[in-house]
Amino acid sequence: MSKTPHSQLFDVIVVGAGLAGLVAATEATASGARVILIDQESEANLGGQAHWSFGGIFLVDSPEQRRLGVKDSLELAQQDWENTAGFDRSEDDWARKWARAYVTWAAGEKREWLHQRGVRFFPVVGWAERGGAGAQGPGNSVPRFHITWGTGPGLLEPFIRAARVAEAKGQLTMLWRHQLDDLVLADGHVSGVRGTILQDDNAERGKASNRIKVANFEFFAPSVIVATGGIGGNLEKVRAAWPARLGTAPESMVAGVPAHVDGRGLDIAQKAGARLINGDRMWHYTEGIANWDPVWERHGIRILPGPSSLWLDATGKRLPDPLWPGFDTLGTLEHLRGTGYDYSWFILNRRIIGKEFALSGSEQNPDLTGKDIRAVLARARVDVPGPVQAFLDRGEDFIQSDTLDELVTKMNELSGENLLDPASVASVVAARDGAVENAFGKDGQLAAINSARRYLGDKLVRSVKPHRLLDPKGGGLIAVRLRILTRKSLGGIQTDLDSRVLDFAGEPIPGLYAAGEAAGFGGGGFHGYRALEGTFLGGCLFSGRAAGRHAGGVDARS
Repeated sequence: MSKTPHSQLFDVIVVGAGLAGLVAATEATASGARVILIDQESEANLGGQAHWSFGGIFLVDSPEQRRLGVKDSLELAQQDWENTAGFDRSEDDWARKWARAYVTWAAGEKREWLHQRGVRFFPVVGWAERGGAGAQGPGNSVPRFHITWGTGPGLLEPFIRAARVAEAKGQLTMLWRHQLDDLVLADGHVSGVRGTILQDDNAERGKASNRIKVANFEFFAPSVIVATGGIGGNLEKVRAAWPARLGTAPESMVAGVPAHVDGRGLDIAQKAGARLINGDRMWHYTEGIANWDPVWERHGIRILPGPSSLWLDATGKRLPDPLWPGFDTLGTLEHLRGTGYDYSWFILNRRIIGKEFALSGSEQNPDLTGKDIRAVLARARVDVPGPVQAFLDRGEDFIQSDTLDELVTKMNELSGENLLDPASVASVVAARDGAVENAFGKDGQLAAINSARRYLGDKLVRSVKPHRLLDPKGGGLIAVRLRILTRKSLGGIQTDLDSRVLDFAGEPIPGLYAAGEAAGFGGGGFHGYRALEGTFLGGCLFSGRAAGRHAGGVDARS
């Protein structure tokens, strides 16, 4: 059994030391509760997947937006969320309530709550998930993607600091290599946890650790919070949950999260009576590339593209409007799954990649992560930022050439399928380039690029002036093979607005709470079918805060 004595009383047990678990634990200690936080991985993984993130945060009508001339409002954000989520199931009742509460928070207290904890934002607001299917279609009507100064580690910093303070005061105990196996039930009340203590492992953050059992543990408390994440690292579970509406599940994918993000916590909660809903709703990206310097197995990185790259399917057909880079993640995924191939292509040039390619991840943005203003400003003085150039030099999915014919030949060689006809691809490129030279024209993507450039943020850092791909001044041609990248589970454990876990009858299970991705970020899936981006970290903050406050409150402790 654990060396921690059973006579030590806890008010709250938090399972999972990611962002949601940290927020829950620190909110509970702030309420006066004594908390134990357990995680199956080592302390090197404190902060979970938030550490690897770009730090994007969804805010509404922020000072950063207003300074850039963006007119946003709670009403517009609620409309965008509803149109994007597409709630259509009876079990979406709590998810919809969570969504409305979250958007209201994002338009009100959220920024100040973070600001009080020292979180700051990069001054240029990104325009992620733009939609393009009309005012009543999915997507953000305006830019809302606020990049945390310091990226994921910068967002985690105040919560890790608060946890260390609570630990020093004796209010918080953090135990590593403690793997949850069961929730303890007594008369329908969750009163504790049981599990396995795993052998110490010095594996670096994100790398696979051993599963060698050395002992068992058992802890008791009036409240237990499950914050164990989703299924994105378990590709077999992803395939099993893949919905028919998105076509067949990909045979080949890259993983956006480590293997230990495997859904075990969801299975354990369900065994204890929790209702899991919306397991078929997932958020996976179509702009995935293999990491040339992987941390975990099949490690993939997402390209955060500007709007100018020409997007072709595996056979060389241009994707239909409005499936342009950065506009409609789920619509693009559905379309590409219908082609029968697990990859697609960007064709662009060096001028485009230098300004329009951002790579998701704290480690891919050392200037922002390190809060290095000089390094950020230096991006404007190089034709291609260092991390992107590293993929050009070493990435297995990147091809460079001086001629289009040679580029297509190399694309066929990389795929090994010889699906691309050089003459057909040349025809697509010529049509696109011809439209650039027409001041009017009917090319939807070029119209979208011109629209994007009316936004100062895009014009400054995210989009190049429309030009021919074959323009010699473009600096050489580039092709990028794009793969399906697993990322987030949008469904999960159904919870009420206090983060209490609900059973199959819709009643709260006494003593059990859930937060973060395990809870579908709130209510069992507050995104519905699609996300507006910047909402995953925010969902961990919001649901973790609710879980910690209510589980650690006086009523729950009594």
